[in-house]
Amino acid sequence: MIGSMFSSRFYFFFILFSILVISSCIPSKQILQPNIFSSVSVLQQKNSNLSNEELKTWHTKDVFIDTLPGISLDKAYDFVGKKRADTVIVAILDMTVDIEHEDLLYSIWKNIGEIPNNGLDDDSNGYVDDINGWNFIGWTNNESSQFVNYEYTRILRKYHSRFKGKEKNEINDSLSWEYDQYIRAQEAFNERMSFAKDEKNNALALTKLNKANKELLSKYIPETNFTLENLSNLSSDYKSNSELQEAIEFRKELIQYGILDSIIIEDQLKADERIDKLLNLKYNDREPIGDKFPENVKYKGYGNSNINYNTSLLNHGTLVAGVLAANRENGIGAMGITNAVKIMPLSISAYGDEHDKDMALAIRYAVDNGARIINISSGKSFSMNQEWVHEAILYASKKNVLIITSASNDGMNLDDNGVYNYPNDTDKMGNEIGNNFIKVGSITHKVGKDLFDVYSNYGKREVDIFAPGEEIYTTSPYKDKYTFESGTSFAAPIVTGVAALIISYYPHLTAEEVKNIILESGIEYTIDVNISKDEEQPKLVPFVTLSKSGKVVNAYYALKLAGLYRPK
Repeated sequence: MIGSMFSSRFYFFFILFSILVISSCIPSKQILQPNIFSSVSVLQQKNSNLSNEELKTWHTKDVFIDTLPGISLDKAYDFVGKKRADTVIVAILDMTVDIEHEDLLYSIWKNIGEIPNNGLDDDSNGYVDDINGWNFIGWTNNESSQFVNYEYTRILRKYHSRFKGKEKNEINDSLSWEYDQYIRAQEAFNERMSFAKDEKNNALALTKLNKANKELLSKYIPETNFTLENLSNLSSDYKSNSELQEAIEFRKELIQYGILDSIIIEDQLKADERIDKLLNLKYNDREPIGDKFPENVKYKGYGNSNINYNTSLLNHGTLVAGVLAANRENGIGAMGITNAVKIMPLSISAYGDEHDKDMALAIRYAVDNGARIINISSGKSFSMNQEWVHEAILYASKKNVLIITSASNDGMNLDDNGVYNYPNDTDKMGNEIGNNFIKVGSITHKVGKDLFDVYSNYGKREVDIFAPGEEIYTTSPYKDKYTFESGTSFAAPIVTGVAALIISYYPHLTAEEVKNIILESGIEYTIDVNISKDEEQPKLVPFVTLSKSGKVVNAYYALKLAGLYRPK
């Protein structure tokens, strides 16, 4: 499920910290082994109260130079100098992408084998007019799904008749996994439905209150003049009118928090559709897209080529794309990690959960059409057909394609029993199926106990590495706008950007080698961090225990290490 946790956590603090950069590399037949990293210990005082301009680029900074735990991007570019960079195709499996955004316009992949808008599959890849990618949840009328079922809604619909009211000992052993998922799905469904009903009532109450407020204030000043200054003047003129004073204060709060009418309308829509579609057992989200055989992963005669449909609502893909590929040289907006990429937008996400079939086919599409890296900034707790995705991951592995995913934003240990996160690269027995898959957690810009983003999932076994993910400045699809976003969804494309940098300068490297380079060359923060969302009850643990590598990705050291690898 697409989503990100938003937070604004700015304090002044001073803290001591030490950082150890590991001085050895993974043993490999393809790597020389000089001691390219020195052991470094730093003692600095850090003031984490950053200005708006500093926040825009904090994730690119160097912790030794700037005392910010970024990825040392400037040092990385200084290291490669004027060396030629190859263009790397990166598939983004996400919501639709605003391919006409001013900062993304020249970073979009084009399928040179396809003739635009002729209604034919010119390159015989099974997709008609896929000029810039494919929308796997596109409708037959060229529109697209915006709200789809949760995966647990689909599970209940499929297995109600088979499992409802039965105990596990009444179930055939061959269906044990499905039965366990069904029981979990029922619990998740009930919990979410309770939340959804409250959410809908709250959204409706705010909608009504906003309407009544505007009607009252409009008796005194036009709606177009609802500014803080005009409202303050109105308050001074009618000090004894308590009803009007309350209305003025309410409107001021909406303005100060940026709660526009469009946001209120959108929140009401999302609240309604959560019940009407996401949690509706009778709503089949496959019908509008023309998927006649949803149980057949080989059938791909559905969807459409409209990969930038309604991006103002379906904004997540554009946000993710900007972190990776916002133009670094045009002097406007955000700055991505690299310009040496072409983004291949593959829409599989809406509000709700992705279908395993769409994800599997999108991975295969990306591989077959030249992508070297696939970014998937989404996650869900249920998977009806995870074997389809695993087969696609293995297919990508055989074709030398790296897959990078977000760890999701539940603040949970993914290693714990009973905690599930998909997509992953482990089978039902917990065995890793390949070595071309990276799962990314999120850090903040605060070096010290608050380095770890408490909303990020973590796990010494399941999460591979961390990257900056809080307050990341990126492209927004609202008429060439920009915004700050937080969550593992935005940490993942930073790692994707580092992987693209490595491949652009060292294209001979395999997906497995690039993964190993990223994990080995990260910076290891040998400090204790808080993992509790309860501010009154912090829980400190060593940062190195929160992921497989125990590190934060670093572009400079990654390129330095990549330069030691030799072609096979």
